[in-house]
Amino acid sequence: MANTKQQKKRNIQSDKKKTANSMVRSTVRTADKKVLRYIESKDGKEKTVIETLYKNFVKIIDSAAQKGIVKKNTASRKKSRIAKKVNTAISQIG
Repeated sequence: MANTKQQKKRNIQSDKKKTANSMVRSTVRTADKKVLRYIESKDGKEKTVIETLYKNFVKIIDSAAQKGIVKKNTASRKKSRIAKKVNTAISQIG
């Protein structure tokens, strides 16, 4: 437990940042899942929907990387892996 006023304040600030960062990380994971679920679904796939979902994912993960919530190499790796799957899905559609 914190003894000083300064440490109590730092604990409160830390909790606020932790909550905000976890929300952003959750948003990244959700966008990731949306893209992958749509690609893997057996329903009628549309090229425009896949591209829109992927662009949204890239926007979200780049924002998180810029804020330092996700490391830049991690963001780049995730974008690359999903881009491969998006490109194969689009090529299968025709």
